[in-house]
Amino acid sequence: MFKTGDKFERSFIVSESVYNGFIKTFGDNNPLHTDDRYAKYYGFTEKVMHGNLLNGFLSFFIGECLPVKNVVIHTQDIQFKNPVYLNDTLLFQAVVSDVSEAVNMVEFKFSFKNRDAKVVSKGKIQIGILT
Repeated sequence: MFKTGDKFERSFIVSESVYNGFIKTFGDNNPLHTDDRYAKYYGFTEKVMHGNLLNGFLSFFIGECLPVKNVVIHTQDIQFKNPVYLNDTLLFQAVVSDVSEAVNMVEFKFSFKNRDAKVVSKGKIQIGILT
């Protein structure tokens, strides 16, 4: 089903509706994420999107983009390297880095890159295949 080296790729847009939905759902109104002046004061171009929006894109990838649906996330590790801004288009790339058929586990190494091909986030995620 999966083999080491398998590659997956998808684009995600950090749209106004994604941004507003996150704030509405979780209530994180930290001024770094909601106030352009505040974010600029700290050296950013504009307000910075919540890092956990990327976790939502990861969940979508695992639940909707893989060729199987009988999966669960066991672990995920995400490192935030550069800011993400409203309306950024992110290129998500994942590669199968490990497969353990004995315990039905697949590990992916992934990255999100912005339009300038700069890595904004990277990490790994392990899933289990339900049998």
